[in-house]
Amino acid sequence: MSSDLAPRPSGAVPAPADGDHRYKAVQAKLDALGRALDDAGLGLEELVRSIKRNAKRAEDAARDVDNAELDPKFVELTSNVSVALGGAGVQVKKLHDTAQETADLTYETKRTHSKLYGALDDIRSNRREKTPRPGFFNR
Repeated sequence: MSSDLAPRPSGAVPAPADGDHRYKAVQAKLDALGRALDDAGLGLEELVRSIKRNAKRAEDAARDVDNAELDPKFVELTSNVSVALGGAGVQVKKLHDTAQETADLTYETKRTHSKLYGALDDIRSNRREKTPRPGFFNR
């Protein structure tokens, strides 16, 4: 029961935790995180499908072993593989759901960040005069 699931190169690269808190940098990091989570979700969906296929194959193999009247321990072992794969599929589905929820929250955070700080960034970015860095007046 081999899987045809193979790792694929992902375009999304995790954002470095570099301490850069400028508006555009935060927006880019949130975008990169959201894309990485979306990509992970696609991979997890594919993994769930693969696990289900393999669980079905193991179930069919257990039935074939039983029909061939082989030792019952082989039927039980093969059936256990099917059950274990079914359980793994449930857990991978939960992981997929968590990744999707986190991606949704990431995009919501990006929108909120844009609402709160986008206009301020536009003002700062379009001034000819230099403006103090964020936090300058908090010292």
